[in-house]
Amino acid sequence: MENYRIGFGYDSHRFTGAKPLRLGGVTIPGAPGLQGHSDGDALVHALIDALLGAAALGDIGERFPDSDPAWQDADSAMLLDRVVREVSDAGWRVGNVDATIICERPRLRAYASDIRASLAERLHIPMDSVSVKGKTNEGMDSTGQGVGLAVHCVALLVRR
Repeated sequence: MENYRIGFGYDSHRFTGAKPLRLGGVTIPGAPGLQGHSDGDALVHALIDALLGAAALGDIGERFPDSDPAWQDADSAMLLDRVVREVSDAGWRVGNVDATIICERPRLRAYASDIRASLAERLHIPMDSVSVKGKTNEGMDSTGQGVGLAVHCVALLVRR
């Protein structure tokens, strides 16, 4: 029987001024939000895909399709809660997560601790099992030019 599984998630969204920026369930003041069917929280979306992938339970598009009005403007943190329950019901618990947010601005270092705490609470793991890093693309490609941001996330699941 497998005791560990690793999943990888990725998401990206364009910036929009229509809503506030949310990352990891935390609102980042003074920054434009992200376009999306839900609240556009690309960090949570990448994490959801990492968790679902590790548990072999599909992907975020299957669970919460953007064609379904039920998910319009949904709080992504609540979607994460649902996925954590599904992963647990499948016999897994989260061991740790590591996420990299790629954007030129806003600078995220000041918010990393709050984001880590938010995710740790929702994942039911200690804060020292959640890593969130902000990186730039040094002006390269559309992310580097400030059009939007991208997130890479890895999650380790441990058999219950």
